[in-house]
Amino acid sequence: MFLINVKEEKRRLRAKYKKLRAACPPDVKERLDRGLTELVLSLPEYAQAQTLFIFVSTPIECDTSQMISDAFKKGKRVAVPRCVDKSGKLDFYYIRSTDDLISGMFSLLEPDAQKCERVTDFSSGLCIVPGLCFDLEGYRVGFGKGYYDRFLDNFGGVTAGICYAKYTVKQLPRGAHDRHTDILVTERFVNRNQ
Repeated sequence: MFLINVKEEKRRLRAKYKKLRAACPPDVKERLDRGLTELVLSLPEYAQAQTLFIFVSTPIECDTSQMISDAFKKGKRVAVPRCVDKSGKLDFYYIRSTDDLISGMFSLLEPDAQKCERVTDFSSGLCIVPGLCFDLEGYRVGFGKGYYDRFLDNFGGVTAGICYAKYTVKQLPRGAHDRHTDILVTERFVNRNQ
């Protein structure tokens, strides 16, 4: 048996999946996003959640725009992350519309902290977790900054990782600080890890 260097293997996987995602044709991505969104919106955990903790997607991530729109339509509170600094800490803020978003750290769309209310209660809700790839146990390879792993340490609600089925694997390398999601949702299946 051989030991792998988890950091090095994750770095390799991160580069591989960034490249694959960037090469995905727009029409294929749109179809995958549509199927993924339908499954997320059909989750009983989504129906029951009064607050949706969700990231605003970038072009290579699973599109979250329709999930955000649906949450607004259904009267849910929508909480979006803001990178506090480069130390890996996220704050979440409630937004009332996408007009509350501004360009933030890493050029990500984030809530305007001057206009939005900061979330202080993380005891419940559904958190949609990003990742470049996931395994069937809900572990992921993200963008390498550790923001979500730190956040999930103190989150008391349900977590759902979203990923396209072709970017899921049986098992990923993991370190001591990695956190898995309760649910993995792809455009083809929902896998529960509780």
